[in-house]
This record gives sequence, C-alpha cells and structure tokens, in this order.
Amino acid sequence: MTESTETTAAPAAEKTPTENGTTETPPEETPEKASEEKEKETPPPKEMRAVVLTGFGGLKTVKILKKPEPTVGEGEVLIRVKACGLNFQDLIVRQGAIDSPPKTPFILGFECAGEIEQVGEGVTNFKVGDQVVALPEYRAWAELVSVPAQYVYALPEGMTALDAVAVTTNYVVAYLLLFEMANLTSGKSLLVHSAGGGVGQAVAQLAKTVDNVTVFGVCSKTKHEALKANNNNIDHLLERGSDYTNEVRKISPDGVDIVLDCLCGEECNRGYQLLKPMGRYILYGSSNIVTGETKSFFSAARAWWQVDKVSPIKLFDENKSLAGLNLRHLLFQHGRADYVRRAVDNVFALWGQGKVKPLVDSTWALEDVGEAMQKMHDRKNIGKLVLDPSLEPKPKPATPAKGKAGKEKKPAKESSEEKKDKEAKDEDKKAAEDGQKNGEKNGEEPLTNGNSDEESKEKEKESS
Repeated sequence: MTESTETTAAPAAEKTPTENGTTETPPEETPEKASEEKEKETPPPKEMRAVVLTGFGGLKTVKILKKPEPTVGEGEVLIRVKACGLNFQDLIVRQGAIDSPPKTPFILGFECAGEIEQVGEGVTNFKVGDQVVALPEYRAWAELVSVPAQYVYALPEGMTALDAVAVTTNYVVAYLLLFEMANLTSGKSLLVHSAGGGVGQAVAQLAKTVDNVTVFGVCSKTKHEALKANNNNIDHLLERGSDYTNEVRKISPDGVDIVLDCLCGEECNRGYQLLKPMGRYILYGSSNIVTGETKSFFSAARAWWQVDKVSPIKLFDENKSLAGLNLRHLLFQHGRADYVRRAVDNVFALWGQGKVKPLVDSTWALEDVGEAMQKMHDRKNIGKLVLDPSLEPKPKPATPAKGKAGKEKKPAKESSEEKKDKEAKDEDKKAAEDGQKNGEKNGEEPLTNGNSDEESKEKEKESS
C-alpha cells in the first residue's frame, strides 16, 4: 500500500487479489493506529533516581522517585553526580522553615560533585569530562543535574567527589566567617557552636592556619572523646546545654574576640555577652528552630523572642559588632557568585597545601537519606554526612523480631506501604476465616492444616 503526500484528498484504497480470485480491501489507517505507531517510534524519556520532597514535614515526605533526566540549557552544564553533601539547611527545607521554598514536589539538595556530561551553549570555561563540584539552588540530590556554570567549580588535581562535597560548602562558609567577616588575626580567640559538625570542624581547622589562635568549641558531651581522638584543633571543648560561659571566663576572664553562632535563640545573648571590646558576633544559622521532626511555629517564635534586641547605640558604647552570613542568599539573591568563587579558590588552594583535611562522618545511599537526616537532626554526626548515588541501600529486615512471649515486635516506624500490605493480609485472613465458618454452617467439612483423613483417624485411635 502506498501513501500519498498530498493533503487535499486521499486516494481510494486499492483492492488486492486473493487466492480464490476475489478481491479484498485493505483496512484503512485510523488516527488511533497512527498515534500508536508514533508512540512506538518515539522512545520514552530517560529517567533517573532523585531524592524528592513530596510535601513539607517529617521524614515520610522524602521519597526516592524516578524523574525525567534534565536537559542542559544555555549557560549550563550537565553533571553526572557521584556524591552529594548533606547540610543542616536541607533539614530546614524539608520542614518548610526556609524562606521562599519552591512548591512541592521538588528535588532536594544544594551541593553535589561529579563529572560533566554535556556543556550548554555559551559555556567556555568547562568541557565534557571535567571533574567539578556544584552549588545549585535545590536539585542536587539526583543522578544527573543541570547547573548554571557560575555555580560550578573545577576540582583541583587529586580531589575526589567525596572530598569535594566534604570541603566546598563547609569550608567556604568557615572561610568567609573567619577571614572576610571576623578578620581573624594572630593572638585572637574564638568560640564556635556545633564544633563537631561539618562547619564547626572546618572553622577549627582554618582557624589553626593562623598562629596563636585559641579555639573554644561547644558540642554534645558524647562527641568530646571522638573529637579529641580525631584532631587537636579545638583547644577547649565545652558541653552543649551547660553554663559554658562561666567555663570560658575561667580560662579567658575578658571573654573572646569572635563568636560564631549557628543556633540562634538564647545563644545569641550568651555569645554577645562573651565578646571582648572590638569583638564580633556572627550568626550563620538557626538550627534551634528545628526542635522536632516537623515545622514548629512555636519553636521559631521562641528562638526569635529569646534574642535581645541590640541598638546601634549599644554597639557604639561597647565597641562590639554584630553580623550575619547566609551563603544561599549571597549566591542566589545578592548575585555575589564571583565573590564566592574567590573563596572557593582559596579553600581549594589550602586543601592542595595540606592545610585542609575534611572529616567525613559517614556515607549513605540515596535510599537511606532519611536515616542520614535523622542522624544530623539528633546531632550525632562528627563531620560531614555524604550521599553516594552508586551505593546500594541498607538491607531491610525481612521479618520483625520476636519477644520473649513469642509475639512479634512491631517496628518502631512503619512505612505507609508496609501498613497497606499488612492491612491487605489481615483482610485476606479474615475473609478466609469467614469462608470456613460459612462452610461449616452449610454442612461442609472444615479445612485441615495439611493432615490427611487417615492421619486424623490414627490420632483419634491414639487418643482413645
């Protein structure tokens, strides 16, 4: 059958002779058939795995889903992701406590590293095969990500993707805090909160690149021994939740020159009171608002109202400074990408000199991101938490453990899928029992547990 190229009129279908001499008309091509053929010709879009936030709230809103692979646009590069960085900001985003979050569902993540697969039009400073790290605004936790080239940084020779995500965000924040805002110089002292976390460790390491600097670190008591075993960058470890201000005063009666606070709330007041004249307090986070698994307006309001309002006149009288650093705003709202790039270059140079050595707490598969988030939420990590798309997820227990009485222990947390399966099984079991009862009422013999009639008779003889 031939097709006409004219659109005005279609030729009549030709009749083809059959074996018995009769003729038959071939079936006409319907629009439905044509669309089916087109679907067969057009391959389905390629998909990738990604960590998707389906709604703001607890860990159950974080899902591993298949999403279409991104396309590279003008001024962008397409990166095959090898490692992703987990930061406390990701927990705040999950709860919806961040300013101007995108509408759900969307792909999470602000930090990733990998290899460039495609280069968009207008990009001249990167090529296919380059090893890079990127700081996109969301979408980093996926197997592929397309990122504007201004937020992408070439890795120095010898730096792996895992090293890159352990270094870039944490050490760039620490570098900006110490050398751009606090003006750290020899002989000064500083206090840093969450000293066991990724940024806290970066602050301690970078501070020790300057001679005669004293570092006070505040963190959970359970982390002290591990921190002492891993490095000696923190001179004085203080217990989180204790009256650490008195401990600082015992060692340094005049206080400290710099306070770096990622907690907010009441810690702002304590930090300000610890400052020496010409001292600087810098807020770079607000993790105290994350008190539970989901967003709490009460926690956010309490953290805000606990902070004393300091007037410029008070700062003038006391010779003190207050400052703040928000890397996300600096990049995406204030347009200071070049400023951040210089900080990245300086951090990478220090890494090349061996002065920066990131501490990685643990590495997780994408499917285990919920467990990694929980560990950070509980402040149990020492160093950076990393996601690796190539890792296999942890095996899930096949059957729940049994207690002393032989009863099955219920899991601490049950997913919605597991709950549905359990409900379906219960319904099937109930239906089978109802069917058996109805059969007995109608005079039918009940089902046995696999024993034959002869076995039943033998048991009756033994019992008699």
